[in-house]
Amino acid sequence: MSDTPVHARKSDILLLLTARGLRGFGDGFAIIILPAYLSAIGFTTAEIGFTATASLLGTALSTLAIAFLARRYELRLLLMIGAALITVTGVVFPNISSVALIFAVAFGGSLNPSAGDIGPLVPLEHAALAKEAPAQDRTSVFARYSLVGALATAAGSLAAGLPQLLAVHGIAELAGFKILFYVYALLGLIAALLYRLLPLGNVYAERAQSAPLGPSRSIVYKLAALFSLDAFAGGFTVQSLLAVWLFERFDLSLVTASLFFFWSSLLSAFSFPVAARIARRFGLINTMVYTHIPSSLCLIVAAFVPSMPVALGLLLVRAALSQMDVPTRSSYVMAVVTPDERAAAASFTAVPRSLASSLSPALAGVMLAGPFAGLPLVICGVLKIGYDLGLLYSFRHVKPPEERT
Repeated sequence: MSDTPVHARKSDILLLLTARGLRGFGDGFAIIILPAYLSAIGFTTAEIGFTATASLLGTALSTLAIAFLARRYELRLLLMIGAALITVTGVVFPNISSVALIFAVAFGGSLNPSAGDIGPLVPLEHAALAKEAPAQDRTSVFARYSLVGALATAAGSLAAGLPQLLAVHGIAELAGFKILFYVYALLGLIAALLYRLLPLGNVYAERAQSAPLGPSRSIVYKLAALFSLDAFAGGFTVQSLLAVWLFERFDLSLVTASLFFFWSSLLSAFSFPVAARIARRFGLINTMVYTHIPSSLCLIVAAFVPSMPVALGLLLVRAALSQMDVPTRSSYVMAVVTPDERAAAASFTAVPRSLASSLSPALAGVMLAGPFAGLPLVICGVLKIGYDLGLLYSFRHVKPPEERT
């Protein structure tokens, strides 16, 4: 626990939660309008998949850099730089149209094509939350962090229908897309101002530490390998590509898609506090595994059903279950490493995830144009079940402190 007064710690956490909410709102509509915008300017399904791959690959490299930079620079500075990148991305992206430039901005910018919260800001925020929360409350704090992000993402999903609504009133759909990208830039600017209010000395790794990882290295490497398999699987159905599948498979409108993703994000949001309660009773690993497997089965079945309502229903059930491992996974990683390793552990488990997830969207984009467009969903579900079984086998006996008693 930090020596910082309780009221100051709560204030810092509130700032982080507010900034997380702003980022989540921006990601909520960016996930949906990204494929729609790219399609509107002439991108093929395969090119949209490669754009998602470029974005995830750039995210992986920037997250890797955080593992080393967090030991040398103030947290506040790193967070503000990350927020500034959101602003720059939102301003530049709608003003370019060539394939090469789009790929370059996707790689170097902050656009997130997936439903999960990824990027260089995440490991810093995770380490901050773990530092301020006692062991018995840690999972609940991460659940609140995830809840705020998911609720904000749900609200952002509703905003994604704005371009189509504006088009009804005579405003070009492309102009509506640009408006939302500028809103995305503004959210980054506000987040930077919030981060600036954090204390200057709020760093989350020991500067004197000679290496990012120490005694927990083997645990982190094993977790990173398993998380990579999970992320590679998830890359086949990142939110942007799932939107493309719904557009192609059921001819879903942008407004209908925004409503679907709103409810999907809302169900995910309310699953986070439920996950914290379940974890208290059954353990973090059990909660991750036994909520994840049914969600993967729903995804596999959804790929085959011909009825849109049934498919959407299965995907909503999946949304209510699939994200329960988010706060539990974050809490588990922070619990099984030493405090000085937390920022590095968060980065070293996040980077392979981003790298692995960056490979599959390009493959999924090609598959979506094939004879069976549901193939990415099936591959995703099967690989995720394999990850769950591997996690249970490898870590069922590695308990966090609160479960050892």
